Order: sequence, then structure tokens, then C-alpha cells
Amino acid sequence: MINILFVCTGNICRSPLAEGILRHQLDEAGIPAFIDSCGFEAFHVGDPPDYRARAVAERHGVNISGLRARLFSVMDFDWFDRIFVMDEGHYRNVMKLARNEADRSKVDYMLNVLTPGKNMGVMDPWYHHEAAFEKVFQQLDMACGELTRQLRTSTPGI
Repeated sequence: MINILFVCTGNICRSPLAEGILRHQLDEAGIPAFIDSCGFEAFHVGDPPDYRARAVAERHGVNISGLRARLFSVMDFDWFDRIFVMDEGHYRNVMKLARNEADRSKVDYMLNVLTPGKNMGVMDPWYHHEAAFEKVFQQLDMACGELTRQLRTSTPGI
């Protein structure tokens, strides 16, 4: 079983969408995994995902309503095999907390799954209308689909 963590700013838009999408895809593929998400800003700790993120997820058959925001912790390096960040700021924040090369090797940009080494960020939809949430959902759905494909080919018996 693989443990995957998604990181964004407040853990109410991008990272819970990625968590829900990947969990949904891996469940459908029968791939065992533990998926979680977190953020770096404390002002949303304990809150559910943004209503627009919940709405776009629900339209696509993904339920993220039960998720609650939490903060990234150094201990996450011990629990997770892969840590995907949504943009450059998150990457810097996670890398500042990395204790060693083993921690740093777990961290990557989410969109590098689609475009390796490009370090492209996922736009923060929070400042925009619902159409931005749909665009982010589509980006994350494609990236999670590729990640699911990679895990299927690297997981024996799947």
C-alpha cells in the first residue's frame, strides 16, 4: 500500500480536490492506498473544503464533503511515501521542513506527473469564480489519472 499526501495553502481547494479525485480513481482501480491532504495556513484548520470545490467534485461523482483542513507537519515525511505540492510556494515550504535527502526525495509538484521536470503549478481557484474550480478539477483529474496508471503498472497483482 502506498501513502500519498497533497499539499496546498489552506487545504480547502486544490489539495482536497486532489485527495478526493485520487481516492476515487484508486478505489475504482482496486489499488490500495492511503490518501490525505493538508495545507500551510492555519486559518482553515478543521474547516470542510470550499463550497465551490465540493460542488465541482460532486458534479463529477467525487465526494469530498467529509474532509477537514489540517496543517502540514514534519511527521508527514514519516507517514507518506509521496508528497505532491500544488505550486512553488508549497514546494519551498515543504522543502524547508525536510530533515534530510530521504524527506526531500518524496516531494514533487503534482503536475510533474503529466509534465516531468516542468514544475508547473496548479492555479489557486479560491480567488476566482466556479469556472476556475472546474479548470482545476480537470487538471487534477488528468494528473491523478496518470498517477493511477503509474501505480497500476508498478503495483504487483493489480
